[in-house]
Amino acid sequence: MSQRFAVRGETIQLDQLLKALGWADSGGAAHAAVEAGQVHVDGRVEQRKRAKLHAGQRVAFAGQSVLLVGEGDETE
Repeated sequence: MSQRFAVRGETIQLDQLLKALGWADSGGAAHAAVEAGQVHVDGRVEQRKRAKLHAGQRVAFAGQSVLLVGEGDETE
């Protein structure tokens, strides 16, 4: 399943994104998923729990993926 998520401002932290999408129930769960190597950013395993993500990047976790878009670009 793939979806789009509008980044408000210039960046969003990876752990915050996982929580906002409902892919992690808590910050601790988000951190555990990243530490376990289960989260990919642009096709690569991301080890930084608080990695700053920008519009144009794709995040994948547990069979789901999301494309980050700039605010107002959700319908492209």
